[in-house]
Formats: sequence, structure tokens, C-alpha cells
Amino acid sequence: MSDRLIIFDTTLRDGEQSPGCSMNLEEKLRMARQLDALGVDVIEAGFAIASDDDFAAIREVAKTCRRPIIASLCRTVKEDIERAWGALADAARPRIHTFVATSDIHLQYKLQKTREEVLEMSREAVRLAKRFTDDVEFSAEDATRSDMDYLCEIIEAVIDEGATVVNIPDTVGYTIPSEYHHIISTLKQRVRNIDKAVISVHCHNDLGLGVANSLAAISAGARQIECTINGIGERAGNASLEEIVMALRVRKDLMPYENGIVTEELYRSSQTLSNITGVQVQPNKAVVGKNAFAHEAGIHQHGMLKNRITYEIMTPESIGVKTNSIVLGKHSGRHALKAKYEEMGHDLSRPELDKAYKLFTKLADQKKEIFAEDLMAILQDGIASIPERYKLRNLQATAGTSTLSTSLVTLHDTTGDAEKTDTSSGDGPVNAVYQAIDKITGMRGTLMDYTVRSLTKGDDAVGEVFVHVEFDDTAYTGKAASTDVIDASARAYLNAVNKAIYSKDRRKAVGSEQLAVGS
Repeated sequence: MSDRLIIFDTTLRDGEQSPGCSMNLEEKLRMARQLDALGVDVIEAGFAIASDDDFAAIREVAKTCRRPIIASLCRTVKEDIERAWGALADAARPRIHTFVATSDIHLQYKLQKTREEVLEMSREAVRLAKRFTDDVEFSAEDATRSDMDYLCEIIEAVIDEGATVVNIPDTVGYTIPSEYHHIISTLKQRVRNIDKAVISVHCHNDLGLGVANSLAAISAGARQIECTINGIGERAGNASLEEIVMALRVRKDLMPYENGIVTEELYRSSQTLSNITGVQVQPNKAVVGKNAFAHEAGIHQHGMLKNRITYEIMTPESIGVKTNSIVLGKHSGRHALKAKYEEMGHDLSRPELDKAYKLFTKLADQKKEIFAEDLMAILQDGIASIPERYKLRNLQATAGTSTLSTSLVTLHDTTGDAEKTDTSSGDGPVNAVYQAIDKITGMRGTLMDYTVRSLTKGDDAVGEVFVHVEFDDTAYTGKAASTDVIDASARAYLNAVNKAIYSKDRRKAVGSEQLAVGS
């Protein structure tokens, strides 16, 4: 049995299904490039049949990332499989990943099908997928709550049809390590052709056991681990890629398995995802959390000063966190800023650097010293990956305990190179600003969530605003940061507006293309 583990990343598919973590095409491409740099073996780029946007994202990731395997998820349905292949056709290394539920709970209440019907569906799906590519993965959804005899039967059947990877997912985070080890061991013992396929595991974290279950499965013989950056995903999320990889590295004495992950890219990957989604990891998150290498207790600090190994089982440098060697201020230039971002794990292109530097100099005029948190705020606010239809030019807002809140907003419309101004009143200055933006853009948004937090300390602290806004029953996220919270609130909302406009224009463009093809 090989001691090489395959790291299958599903951040762009299962991870994106996490509330507030949806990504547009450009954001998915940016994340995919980082996953490629991280060294993952497989990138599951999406669910092709789910939407035109998902289809386009899979196709572009397949064209862009040539080293890793690119996978598309699909149900055991003919249209799904054909759509998946349509998105993967240009991939250097395509994989069709088809799935169906196998637990009696799902068969009875969700699929309303018999075991025999699902068995035949699985056979036909793998058979069809093999017409398009040799690399076919089959997943038995809710495997850990499935009857063991039936699970063995269906796994054996799909391998007979040519499945090269068989996934045994803990879909609802139900199992525990000893039980999961037994399930994988039983499959290896009882499925006669199991040696012809790689066993994969996909663990959810509903009981906080996603990583532990994944490691237990490895010891039982699984050789592909499906996981996500920062552990994002449905409900409580998926097994965390960075935790699995660093557990394997730190405890190689007990788990002597190889993988191709460049661990020094882990922190950059975590930060890239947080920057794209606006969802920050909790401070005490293992490996990549803000406090992962922080020591406050006096006893710990004393030990650390003597030798870091007393309280650190891995070094910050091993995951790509470098020590602070550059102090930035108003007199710093582009080279210093670029070097600092590289220290933090962000390699900016020249256009991105120019945009970041412009925001940096503006902030440096307001603050004596720029901290890493300020630079992250600039990234989150300023390095947008979608076209900005509207840009904030001017903002005035008034508020008081006995007066009506009002706003005056001026936006620059880039399509017509014109400035538009409008006023509004509302229930507080933020609401007044948002109503004025709605008047100018013609977009009527419903604010679903509004979060503000301080990124830095002091009276001149940078505040970050993160919003969820619904336009035409579709939710979009927006984020921005500034020393002025009203300014950040306006630009966060405008960020969501621009995303909604961009998505609307893309749907129109796709519809026109399909109409042209049809005619």
C-alpha cells in the first residue's frame, strides 16, 4: 500500500456552500491559483449543473490550473455527468465525481428509492462517466449511517464499472474515530476489488471530529483526504486541511505518510480565503488562528524565552508566518510595502500593489504607524476582484438623538464616466447612506446582516464593516475598512451592489450566448 496521501481540496465546492462564503468567478480563480501553489493534488472546482456561474468557474479553473486534478461534482444523473464533462473538457487532468446517498434514511426520505434502484443508478453513472475520462470518483453519501453489507455491495459494484476513487463520506459528522476506522477496515477486508481503487474520506465537523476521523481513516488504509482551507463548509464545516497536514508533519513518528503540500503556503492560503469571503478564522483556530503562536501566561513566556520548543510543537515559519522585520509609515515606498505583504504571505501583482499603495498612503496620512492588521484591511477593502460599476466619490451623513439622520452621496458611474448625487433620510446614518446608494444605482437591497469590528487599537483604529445584502432573492457579501465607520459602511454596501450588478450582467451575457447558439 502506498504511503503517499492525496490531498483533495473542496474549498471551492463544499466550502463555498458555507453561509457567507460564496465566491464569484474571479475570486474562485484567485483561490484556485493559491491552492495550486499550496500543492493540493485535487481541486474540486464546483458543481457544474448547479448554475451557469459554477459551470464557468470550473471551466476557467480547468484552463488555468494545469498541474492538479480538477474535479466537478455531479449526481448519478445523465444530465449532471454530461454537464460536468462540458466544464472539464479543457482540463489537463479531469475527474468526474459522481455521488448518491446510500443510507436507508436518505433512500426513504430524500430519494424515495430502493437499494436496488440506487445500486443500478450508481453502476450506470460510473459507466457513463468512464466514457469521458478514466478518472472517476464515486461517493456514497451518508456512508457512515449506511448498512455495512449494502455499502460493501455498492462500492464493489462501482469499482467493477471502473471507479478509480471510492469516497466514504461522513456527510453529517456523525461518526467517531474508532467507528470510522472500523468502517474503512471492513471495506478493505470485504470488498474483493478494493485494491483497484483509492479509498477517500470526506469528514464533516458537526461533533468537532472531522480531523480526528480523517486521521483515523488514514491509519485504516484510506489514501485520499477531502478537506477545506480554514475548515469551511456546510453547517459546522469540513475537516481542516491545515490541521490535517500539520498533524501529519508534527506526528510523523506515528503517521509516516507523505503528501505534496507546501506547508509554508498554509497561512497565505488561509488569509487569501478570509480576504475573499470576509469570514475571519477565530483567534484560537488551530495552526492559522491569530493566537496559534501567541503566549500570554508568564510560565509559558519564560519557557519560550529559554527555548521555543517548550511550548511550540511547530514554528510559525513552518506555515508561512514570518517575523515582523519592516515597520511601515508615511515615508515608506512601494518596495517596502510589497516586501511587507510578501512577509504576510501575499504576492501582489503590479496593479494590485499600485492600488494598495494608494490606499496605504491615504491611511498613513491619518496614522503614525501602519500595522499588519491595517494592511489586511487595505487588502480586504482595496484589492477588489470584480469590476467596480460604481465608486464612492463623496459622502456626508448627519445623525443625532433628536434629529432625523440624513445623507448626501456622490457616486462615480464608470460605464458613463459620470457622477451622480442623491440624498436620503433614514433610521440612522448608515440606513440613510444605503437608501441614497439605492436611489443612485437603482438597486434595491435588503440588509440581512451587518457586522463592524475594530481591526487595530487606539483612537485612530481601522474599523472593518462586513455586510450581507439581498438583491432579487440572491445574497451578496460586501466588505470595506476605514478609520471612518460610516465611510467603511458605505463602501462595504457598494461592494455588494457592484457584485450584484456584475452577476446580473454575467447572467445576461450567458443568456445571450445560449440564445445565439440556439438560433
